[in-house]
Amino acid sequence: MGQNDIMSTAEDFADQFLRVTKQYLPHVARLCLISTFLEDGIRMWFQWSEQRDYIDGTWNCGYFLASIFVFINLFGQLSGCILVLSRNFVQYACFGLFGIIALQTIAYSILWDLKFLMRNLALGGGLLLLLAESRSEGKSMFAGVPTMRESSPKQYMQLGGRVLLVLMFMTLLHFDMNFFSVLQNIVGTALIILVAIGFKTKLAALTLVIWLFGINIYFNAFWTIPAYKPMHDFLKYDFFQTMSVIGGLLLVVALGPGGVSMDEKKKEW
Repeated sequence: MGQNDIMSTAEDFADQFLRVTKQYLPHVARLCLISTFLEDGIRMWFQWSEQRDYIDGTWNCGYFLASIFVFINLFGQLSGCILVLSRNFVQYACFGLFGIIALQTIAYSILWDLKFLMRNLALGGGLLLLLAESRSEGKSMFAGVPTMRESSPKQYMQLGGRVLLVLMFMTLLHFDMNFFSVLQNIVGTALIILVAIGFKTKLAALTLVIWLFGINIYFNAFWTIPAYKPMHDFLKYDFFQTMSVIGGLLLVVALGPGGVSMDEKKKEW
């Protein structure tokens, strides 16, 4: 009975949080989600020569093609961020950002680095949730018009987004036997399973947001490292990628798990 009381109190807190923040939570979620693209686009501007030389040296493609690569990354990411934040052509912006993820996965050989590949896939999950949100906004103008299963694509986008988001947390698991790591692994695994299957979804996602934000501030504090050290850029990259996943989780909190979830099925039981 005590456990049920604790769970009920936690769910009431999550519902109250959503009621208080529902006006601006989606805006915060979108800003967090595109933050890694925004930071990377700005970095392409300030590190144009370094990025061009790296691509040229890695692929031996010449300065011209390397410069085209840097320009596509700069323009594609910044324009996509502007469209998402202004709520214009969001679906096209998401597809463009998907393309940037795919391009960088190949160009920077992320395909062969499991940790970075899983984080890129998690980032793609966030974009799927953003697509689902934009789809629901597009449908809202036709409210009251009878349709047949028009929300099915949105539901599967939300399912795919949730499943891909949890890949981020798999990269945070530590396989050592100290008490803190074991506790973190157990709690984190339980929460990501709940989000993936869509059970107690809003509460689990909100808990993950708090947990991941704390881990991000503690482990990826790039502002404590001098800018000239390579570790500064590495931690900065990790920090903003994690913020994007937090943005995806905030969209889960704001939108709910969608139709393909245990929370939704419970309503039919």
